[in-house]
Amino acid sequence: MHPLLQRQLRRHVGSPEALPPEWRRLVQAIDDAYQAHDEDRKLIERSLEITSKELIQRYDTVRSELVERLKAEEQLRLWAKVFESSSEGIFITDAERRIISVNRAFVEITGHRPEEVTGRPPSLLGSGLYDGSVFEAIWASIDAVGHWQGEIRDRRKSGEAYPAWVAVTAARNAHGAVTNYIAIFSDISDRKAAEERIRFLAHHDCLTGLPNRSLLRDRLEQAIAKARRKGERVALLFIDLDRFKTINDSLGHHVGDSLLQLVAERLKACLRSDDTVCRLGGDEFIIVLSEIANVEDAAKVAAKVGEVLAEPYCIAGAEFHVTPSTGISLFPDDGLDIDTLIRNADAAMYCAKDNGRNNYQFFTADLNTRALERLSLETSLRRALEREELVLHYQPQVDLRTGRITGVEALVRWLHPEMGLVYPERFIPVAEDTGLIVPLGEWVLRTACAQAKAWNEAAADPVGVAVNLSARQFRQHDLVRTVARTLDETGLDPRRLELELTETMVMQRPDEAILTLGRLKAMGLQLAIDDFGTGYSSLAALKRFPIDRLKIDRSFVREISVDPDDAAIVYAIISLARSLQLNVVAEGVDAGEQVEFLRRHRCDVMQGFLFFPPLPEDEATRFVLGGGRSLREGDAAAARGSLTS
Repeated sequence: MHPLLQRQLRRHVGSPEALPPEWRRLVQAIDDAYQAHDEDRKLIERSLEITSKELIQRYDTVRSELVERLKAEEQLRLWAKVFESSSEGIFITDAERRIISVNRAFVEITGHRPEEVTGRPPSLLGSGLYDGSVFEAIWASIDAVGHWQGEIRDRRKSGEAYPAWVAVTAARNAHGAVTNYIAIFSDISDRKAAEERIRFLAHHDCLTGLPNRSLLRDRLEQAIAKARRKGERVALLFIDLDRFKTINDSLGHHVGDSLLQLVAERLKACLRSDDTVCRLGGDEFIIVLSEIANVEDAAKVAAKVGEVLAEPYCIAGAEFHVTPSTGISLFPDDGLDIDTLIRNADAAMYCAKDNGRNNYQFFTADLNTRALERLSLETSLRRALEREELVLHYQPQVDLRTGRITGVEALVRWLHPEMGLVYPERFIPVAEDTGLIVPLGEWVLRTACAQAKAWNEAAADPVGVAVNLSARQFRQHDLVRTVARTLDETGLDPRRLELELTETMVMQRPDEAILTLGRLKAMGLQLAIDDFGTGYSSLAALKRFPIDRLKIDRSFVREISVDPDDAAIVYAIISLARSLQLNVVAEGVDAGEQVEFLRRHRCDVMQGFLFFPPLPEDEATRFVLGGGRSLREGDAAAARGSLTS
């Protein structure tokens, strides 16, 4: 019996057996109904349970499909964004290779709008520089392996051709059939230009655009090989610009660079198309003349180069003049390899400089010897200061009125361990070319000041010392500070120091020279213009310089007793100095007749071998302090006698 019916009967009737038969049949029917209801309920519950599971499963399936679809749509939006915002051009074709879609970069690169290319083949982008076989090979590769990439030249809508890097991929469906072709390309004009620039700079000078040392060797090697086959000559011209360093250092590197560029243009205009001109570095150029018939041809080119380069240059409103010194070597006469030819032409160039500059010289065996000596001299000079091989000699300066020593000029000498005493005309040019003149000049200044300080402490009458400044020293921005420091360290009274400068040095940039000289003069020292008369001073500019002395160059003094022109020049210089209230010193006085002329025209001071040659420190000390005698007793005594008579 159903538990619910059983509880109800016990509550109201008691035992079911106590009921009449009719009631028991009714109870039985009710019990059957209860049992049937339970079975129906259980069946419904089971049906509901199955339906719920199916609904949950179906919901999960739909939900998963929806998530995947949303992901796919998001991915499509992302790819669409990439497609449209890519900096590389992209176009998609159908299976028949007709364009169906392009991105914004495609329009920017090619100039074609989407509606202009849709439905058309990619060949409309072609530059027309290739025949059909090239594109047939490209499509064959795509069909075979599914992709192709490489560099081709395309053409924009404007007609301009440009280099492009292209990658094409075939898209296939599940059955392996091609459905689309996707092409990605970029304009590589900038990259190609940069690569070309890098290749150019690897073989050319970045300032002048001329071939550099690397390309020179290649060109020269080809010229030599060709000349060897044909039995011809090759000429190599090594060109160095005279006094370029002066312009570069005094006026600034921007002026020097502009000058080099103009020189390069003129050199290129001088040559045949088969010849080569390169910039070796600095102000050095090399010309390679191939297939020359004779030596005279090389000489003609060198002469032409000299004429062309000597013409004035106009830079920033100012006019400049430079001249070339040119050395020439020949293949096979002067060398069979590149290094030998360059070395020998370099040696010939230095010979041209030694011969007065602004000329050309051919190489000889003697030049090679001199070049090696110069190289050895340069190497030794670099160590001379460290090894204390430099010494100073002092040439006394004699007052014309009293015959007394009023000062000395410090002159540097080199006590070379092998060559002995080396005079400045031999090593000073090397020092100038290499820049060693700056530390060498500072050593001279410091040593001379220290010696003058020692003399003035021991002498009854004060004596001054004159020190020459080189052009490079004068251009040093710290010159005034260096002089002040030297005076402070040595303790020398500034009034006992005289700095000698040449006309050329102060006339190159007179306004700046005046400022520098003014600062030096404010320290209390003396200033002199050395070798006066050999330059081209403007008298209007000269009177602006705060100088104290003019030193007449020995080349005018040498012949004043026999050459009326020299006599007139010396007289004019003395008169000029008098009008400007300047002291006058005559250099190179070697004879009594010169003394008489100078005394008659009221020169103030003389120096020369007639009185004293440049003396070593110990001998100079004896004369300065009054305890020594003249090395040329007769002439010196007569000269001194004439001065005091």
